Amino acid sequence: MAEEATQSWMFSYKGMSSDNIKGLVLATSSSFFIGASFIIKKKGLKKAGASGVRAGVGGYSYLYEPLWWVGMIAMIVGEIANFAAYAFAPAILVTPLGALSIIISAVLAHIILREKLHSFGILGCVLCVVGSTTIVLHAPQEREIESVTQVWDLATEPAFLLYAALVLAAVFILVVHVIPQYGQTHIMVYIGVCSLVGSLTVMSVKALGIALKLTFSGVNQLLYPQTWVFTIVVVTCVITQLNYLNKALDTFNTAVVSPIYYVMFTSLTILASVIMFKDWDRQNPTQIVTEMCAFVTILSGTFLLHKTKDMADGPVASFHLSKLTEVNGFDPEGIPLTCSESLQSP
Repeated sequence: MAEEATQSWMFSYKGMSSDNIKGLVLATSSSFFIGASFIIKKKGLKKAGASGVRAGVGGYSYLYEPLWWVGMIAMIVGEIANFAAYAFAPAILVTPLGALSIIISAVLAHIILREKLHSFGILGCVLCVVGSTTIVLHAPQEREIESVTQVWDLATEPAFLLYAALVLAAVFILVVHVIPQYGQTHIMVYIGVCSLVGSLTVMSVKALGIALKLTFSGVNQLLYPQTWVFTIVVVTCVITQLNYLNKALDTFNTAVVSPIYYVMFTSLTILASVIMFKDWDRQNPTQIVTEMCAFVTILSGTFLLHKTKDMADGPVASFHLSKLTEVNGFDPEGIPLTCSESLQSP
């Protein structure tokens, strides 16, 4: 009986496609590089801020800091691996695996930056792994695409054009009206810009990755103008993301920035992918519900990492607050003490 059940499960599951496996390996390696890059860049930003104008208040002295460039190179390597992963596997598989970078970032922040990781934070890491594994096992197969023009047709459908217009409008409002007033005190402002732009980045990266994959396989896609349009969108979005991510990292705690950024970025990317590539059209309701439950599990893990960071810092933060309010509301690293308050506000 047990043998029949096992055979039935194997028949229904059918395993992951070779493209999905390639995407999985690339996405996993990407998470290791990106997770480490957060910590290295944070160290570089601290060193640069000690001798120049901080990135959080508009400075760019970190560009002269070698340690920041080491972190930047690690992030570039990770992003290249991530870029390649999107060419082989659907975004609903690749993007949630970014949870691994949160775990790496939190552990390294605990060891190197002394941003304490509470024991419940470890449980959060476990939940992230469980959720990621579940999504990997139930992710849809990649859509068969033979030309970049097919991706362009998907990108220019009314539903995705409406989504892109709403994203650009929200980013414009945040950058022009919200950031000047609340960027230094509300973590969601910088991360909101990064996440909204990031969802468009991933869709463009996936389109460009597919074009390059087809080109390397002998079907030249560089002749199509759509390939170069996607390239321009990728470059523009990546530069915007990096700029505001640097501001977020320099202004707020790394162990808080990483999970919140992951949650917002992943949620918006999955939404964009479902709209543009129609990932759920190739799945039954059971698979979709399982993926959503797995994603909620990952969100629960990131929430634990967030809240237990506050628990670890509770008594110490209270002591620092009473001792450092005399210094214009800033701690020795120049991080506004009101940041923790803004995180607790609805």
